[in-house]
Formats: sequence, C-alpha cells, structure tokens
Amino acid sequence: MSPDMTPGLERDIIDRDAYARNLSHMRRLGLQLPLIADLADPPSRLAEKARKIAQVDPDSADVENLFRVHWHNGRDRRSLVDVPEHVVLPKELTGVKAKIIVALGNRFPMINAHKVLAAYGCLIPRLMSGVFDITTHRAVWPSTGNYCRGGVAIAKLLGCRSVAVLPEGMSLERFNWLEKWVVDPSDIHRTPGTESNVKEIYDACHELSREPQNLILNQFAEYGNYIIHRAVTGPALMRIFDKYNQDGSKRACAYVSASGSAGTLAAGDYHKQERGTQTCVVEATECPTLLYNGYGEHNIQGIGDKHVPLIHNVMGTDFVIGVPGESCDVLNLVFNTKEGRSYLSHNRGIDQQMLADLGDLGLSSIANILGAIKFAKYSDLNEDDVVLTVATDGADMYQSELDRARAKYFAGNFSEIEAAEAFGQHLLGTGIDHMIELTRFERERIFNLGYYTWVEQQGTTHDDFNKRRDQSFWDGLMQLAPVWDGMITQMNAAIR
Repeated sequence: MSPDMTPGLERDIIDRDAYARNLSHMRRLGLQLPLIADLADPPSRLAEKARKIAQVDPDSADVENLFRVHWHNGRDRRSLVDVPEHVVLPKELTGVKAKIIVALGNRFPMINAHKVLAAYGCLIPRLMSGVFDITTHRAVWPSTGNYCRGGVAIAKLLGCRSVAVLPEGMSLERFNWLEKWVVDPSDIHRTPGTESNVKEIYDACHELSREPQNLILNQFAEYGNYIIHRAVTGPALMRIFDKYNQDGSKRACAYVSASGSAGTLAAGDYHKQERGTQTCVVEATECPTLLYNGYGEHNIQGIGDKHVPLIHNVMGTDFVIGVPGESCDVLNLVFNTKEGRSYLSHNRGIDQQMLADLGDLGLSSIANILGAIKFAKYSDLNEDDVVLTVATDGADMYQSELDRARAKYFAGNFSEIEAAEAFGQHLLGTGIDHMIELTRFERERIFNLGYYTWVEQQGTTHDDFNKRRDQSFWDGLMQLAPVWDGMITQMNAAIR
C-alpha cells in the first residue's frame, strides 16, 4: 500500500470535495492551525503568538489554545517558557545516585495532559487530506482516558462532534471532564473493564465504524501519534537535559516511558538518534504482556495493555521494565496526602517545593519514575548520569483513587507510620526484578505478539505489519512532518 493510501500517512489531498468543505468551515470559524515545527520549537516560533493569547483561558474551548499544544507552557499554562517545566528528583526521594528528570504533562491546555498533542498529531493527516470531513464525520477517540479527552478537546475547537471510548472503570475525574466537553452524553461510550481491557475498546470501535459518519482515530495504530511525539516531545526533553547539563559533565543514559499507545515512546527514538540513549518501556507486573506474554488487571491508568501497539518500535526498544500497579496506588497516597507528605518532609528531608511538585505526578507518572529507578539500579548509574521520563498528567486526575487505595490497602486508614512503611517497601525497596534487557530474540518475540492483534483482529496486511521491523521505516516516517507542515501552511493561507 502506498504512503498516500495508508490510513494516517496521507501526504496529499485525497478527497477534494471534503477538503473544500473543511476549508470553508474553518474559514467561518477563523481557524488557524499550528505547524508541527511550531509545537517543536515554541520559544523561537510562537513567542509573539503567546503574548497575543496570554489572556485566553487555557481550560476554555478557545481555538487559540491550539497554539498551546506543546511542552513549553509555564506553570500558569498561559505563559511561554524557554525550557519545558520539569522536576529533577533528588536522591532522598528516589534512593538512587542518578538524576531522574521528569517533564510535566499537566502544563498542556484543556486536559492538563500531553495526550492532547497525540490527538492533534493523529487528526492532522486526516484533516489536511480531506479523509476527515469536519462537516459530516464524528471523530472517534478510543482510549483509556487522556487521549479521548484530548481528542474531544481538539474536535470541539474545530467545531465538530466526537465520541470518547474508554473503560467504565477509569477515574471519576475523567468522566466528569468529558461530561462537560462532549456535545451529548451519548458521545461517551463506556466499555467493560478497566485499564487492561483494550480489546473491548476495539470491539466498541468496530461497532461504531459501521456508521459511515464515524471515523476511528485509534491512537495505538495512528502513525501521527508516533511522528508528533518524536518531532515535538523528543526535542522538548532534549532542551531540559541541555539546561541541566550546562557544564557538559552529565550523560543522558535512557528514556523511560510506559507502553500506553507507544506514541510517547517515540521520543526515545529521537534521543537514541541524537545521544545514543537506551529506550525502556514500562508495563504493569500484574499484566506482563511484553515481559512474559502474560495478562491480568491493574490500575496504572493510561498504559493500556494485553497487546503490542502497532506504533511501538519494538525492534528499537532496549529494556522492558515491570512495575507493580499496587506500588503506584500506594505511592499516590504517600505523595498526595498530608500523612505521606509529613513523613517525606520530616524523615526524608524533602523540601516544600518538591512536595508541591509531587502533585504534578499521576499514576502512570509514578510508574515511569519507578521504571527509571529500576533502570538506574540495574545499570549502576552514578551522580553524573541522567534518566529522562515524562509525567503524562498530574495527581488531580486521581483524587478519587486516593480513597479507593486507602480502603483497598489500608482498611480505610493511612497514618504517617504506614506512609513510612509504604515508602520503604514500594519506592526504596524497588529492585531489579521483572526486567528484561532485550536481545534480538526477545525483540522478535514481542514483535510477533503484535500479529494476533493487528493482522488477525484488526486487518493490517502482512506487509504493513512486517515492514515495522526495519528501523529505516521509523526514521522514514519523520519525512512526513515537513510534508504535513506544508499542507497546514497551504490551508492556513487559504483560510486567511
């Protein structure tokens, strides 16, 4: 199948009538779209725009928020910063000598999570080519939470209707947000299960796809997700590292990210190419699909599993690291309750600023940090070594999970003593178990697992599935970023 015909890899106008309708619709709304290059380098390309839209509410459905879909928003989510917001976790918190640097995704507009970037990347090729018709299509966003929120937000800015598909067991905060943003409550499709029930999401999408007005934008298979993270998230983290490494004495060793849709993992390919880092993928030990071909249930919301995403560059991945979902639930209590923070302050010497920063870490963010700690211990890293990772969202998305964890693990009580025990067991006690340093044969095993989802269930051709073995395929995808920017430039000019 040619690149022009591969869904999500369009490089030209496919449906000129739909494109014309998109153009007319966007002209009526006065819409302009940011380029991928703009989002990759906001300090030099969007500084003037940031000043003009400084008074726009970052949580509103204002079209100007499209120009905030990047990592360079300040703490107020209105201002533009030269270096993306991040935290450098101290040894007193992590127990390892190496520095773990976490980019903060809750600075993104509208959904306080970086998945709004993924949604934009997935929609661009469909919108620019006319494959997605704003005037007739409903965008369907299958997700375990944040991506469908990002998709709903982007679609609302474009003035079109969309559908969120997510498991019924996800956090209450996700559903509360969706209910305020969707056009109609029926546009929220709750599927059976929780984080691990991705197939049930796909089944719902198959049913929705029977209606011709529904266009499925499956983040697990949309190459735009990979492309925009490699093009935007990769350089963002590089700026953070360069700021930290001004004296040139530090070494970027690895990039760590939970599996999820595998879009964020694409930043690892950027850093591997630029700095020779290793790429580590995190998954829940309760559902060890990549580790052991296993299955199960867990609550690390946002890292959907029991399958290998089509856009996961498996042959370019170096480590698989298992993290217990229980540890993330319990550490969420330690980081975000007065009992936990009191222990960290009085017994671990964590200052007030770092305690406040812990509120920027959601469940999958904690999983990423635990994965980074395990990698640092396994590799015996020292003070000059750096592990990079991301916090997809913040703790505010999981306030309802605190009571659930308190009841499940502590019979409804959580004291400072229990916080100390939890910290010792689940963070300082983190070991190097459930880790695989991938050989070629292990990569082949994981790669082959994807066949059952994508070829047998989802209809991907053998050729399209197998070409993903070659690193030149993934590198070649990045040629589309300037092509799409050219298409956006052309549409913006026609709208003016």
